[in-house]
Amino acid sequence: MMEMEVVRPYRDAAEMLLQEGGDPFLHCYQCGLCTGTCPWNLVRKFPLRRLIHQAQLGLVDFESEDVWLCVSCKLCADRCPRGVQVPYIMRSIRRAIVGLGIGPVTDSLRITMKNIAAMGNPPGENREKRSDWAKNLKVKKFTKGTEILYFPCCYQAYDSSLRRVAHAAVGLLQKANVDFGILGSELVCCGESIRKAGAESVFQSLAQSNINAFNEAGVKKIVVTSPHCFHTFRDEYPELGGKFEVYHISQYLSQLISDGRLKFTKELKKKVTHHDSCCLGRYAGIYDEPRFVLNSIPGLELVEMQKTKENALCCGGCAGRIWLDTKKAERFSNLRIEQAVETGAEILATHCPYCMMNFDDSLLGMGKHPPIEVRDITELVQMAI
Repeated sequence: MMEMEVVRPYRDAAEMLLQEGGDPFLHCYQCGLCTGTCPWNLVRKFPLRRLIHQAQLGLVDFESEDVWLCVSCKLCADRCPRGVQVPYIMRSIRRAIVGLGIGPVTDSLRITMKNIAAMGNPPGENREKRSDWAKNLKVKKFTKGTEILYFPCCYQAYDSSLRRVAHAAVGLLQKANVDFGILGSELVCCGESIRKAGAESVFQSLAQSNINAFNEAGVKKIVVTSPHCFHTFRDEYPELGGKFEVYHISQYLSQLISDGRLKFTKELKKKVTHHDSCCLGRYAGIYDEPRFVLNSIPGLELVEMQKTKENALCCGGCAGRIWLDTKKAERFSNLRIEQAVETGAEILATHCPYCMMNFDDSLLGMGKHPPIEVRDITELVQMAI
C-alpha cells in the first residue's frame, strides 16, 4: 500500500509557523481547550483547535477569514496544558500572508499598514503634528538628564477624542512635580499591534527608529498611557537592543500616591467598575496597581465585574482587530459593556486607548442615553486632585 504524501503548499510558511510555535506547538494534542476558551465562541463559531492542527500540518487556509479573527488576548495560551502560545502562532500565520503574499489583506488593514509605514502612525497624520496635543500645556521637550519620557500612544496624540487622557496624565505628573518631558516628530508608533497583524518588517523599522531616538535623547525611563506601548517597549524592544525602564501610568500613579507626591483634595462619589486590558493584565500580570489607584480616590466605590483579572473579557481591539470591521452582533465590547452595567456602576474605568475606543463605539449603538460612562483611570484621579 502506497503511503500518501502530506501536501505542504507553502513550505516557507510552514517553516515560519514551526519556528514561531516551537516544541509546544508540535506537542499540541488537540484537547480543544483553546476553542472552548476563546471569546469568539461567545458570539460565533471559531474552531481554533482545527486551525492549530492545520498549522501543525502546514495546511492553513490562508484565504480564510478565520486567520484574522484571533485578538491575541492570551486567554487560551494561559490555560493550555501544553503551553502552546497560540497568539504567536497566529502572528506567524499573518506574517506569512503579509510577507509572502499568500492570502488577502482587507483594505482597511492594508491602508493602516501603509499609513504606519509611511507616516509612523495609524491615522496617517503628519509626523510633525505628533506633539500638537501638548500645545499650551507647558510641557518641556525631553533632553538628556530629564528623568522621565512621557510617551502617549498614537491615538492619544492624534485623536481629538482621546487627547484628554494625555492631558490628564501630564496634569498629574506636573502636580506631583515629576521631572518629565516629551519628544515629537522623532517618534513613531510603538508597532505592537501592527506586528501582531503580521507586518513584521514594518514593526522592525518602527522599533529601530524609536530605539535610536530614545538612545540619542538619553532616555532611561519611560511612562506610557497605553498597555500596548508598555508591552512592546518592555517585552519586545529588548530583543532589538532597546532596554529601558518602562512604567504604565497606573503603576506610576500608584507609586506617586503611595509616596505622598499626589494628594487628593476632592471626593469622587461614583460607583466604578474596572476593565483589565489584555496587554497590562494577562501579558504583564498587572492587576493590583490600577485597583490601588482607584481605591485611593476619596468617595469612589469600586465594584468588580463577573470576569476580572486573568479571566477578563478582551475588548476585541488587539492584534490589529481595531482596524478591521466587526459585525455589531460579534463585538466583545458589547458583551463587556453589559457585564459592566450589571454591576450597577456609573463609570467603566479603563487604562487602554483601544478599550476606550471600542467601549465608546459600543455605547454609541445604545442610543442617546448610554447606561454607563467610560473613563480612563488618569481622568478619575485628576477629578479628585
